[in-house]
This record gives sequence, C-alpha cells and structure tokens, in this order.
Amino acid sequence: MSADDNKALVIAFYEQAFNDYQPELAAEAHLGESYIQHNPEAQDSPQAFVGYVHWLRGQFPDLRLDIKRAVAEGDLVVTHSNLHLKPGDRGMAVADFWRVVDGKIVEHWDVIQEVPEKSANDNTMF
Repeated sequence: MSADDNKALVIAFYEQAFNDYQPELAAEAHLGESYIQHNPEAQDSPQAFVGYVHWLRGQFPDLRLDIKRAVAEGDLVVTHSNLHLKPGDRGMAVADFWRVVDGKIVEHWDVIQEVPEKSANDNTMF
C-alpha cells in the first residue's frame, strides 16, 4: 500500500471508531491481529481497543474527534486532531502516530495536550 493509502485507512478507522461510534467494525476492518498500544491508559489488542472506546464513550457520550491534518510517510501516518470530550469545550490537541503493515494498523502512539484558555501568542494549536 502507498503512504496515501495508509493515510486514508487511518482516517477511515479513526472516524469510524470514534465519530461514528462503531469501534467493533473499525477494529475488524482496520486493525491487525497484533495491535501494539503505547498509550499508558490502553492495553494491546484489537479487543482492548474496542473496550477502551466503549469506556471512553461511557465517560464522555458526546465525544467528537476533529481530524485537522494527516501526514503519511512509508508505513507511518500521523494525525493531528482536536478531541472534544463535551460539546463546546476547547478540547485537547492530539498527535497520533500509527504504523500500518499490509493494510492493517498494527501500532499506535499518542501525545495529548489540553487546549489552554490563554496563549502567549495569537496562533491556534490547529
């Protein structure tokens, strides 16, 4: 698969899992049998990913993920998103790193930062 194919796969997976709230279908279609998770709050495996999404949605039923940009190179895809836990909140800036092998996502890292009320500059986080 090309880098562009990998990018499209990751975006489809992320949108389906979180915004469409279909983590089972997203995991079945897009995760590899072996899925390595580097987020310290989530466990490895596609089944654990599904459980994590259900737990997160249980805590924040109106969760919304707005993917602002995605970049792909080789087997790596990076997404930069604004994660809103509640309608109207400033949200969190999230940088996700995904590794794709043979058309399946097999590894994930993320860095999460709350969007502050005030900034030392006039630039946004997005």
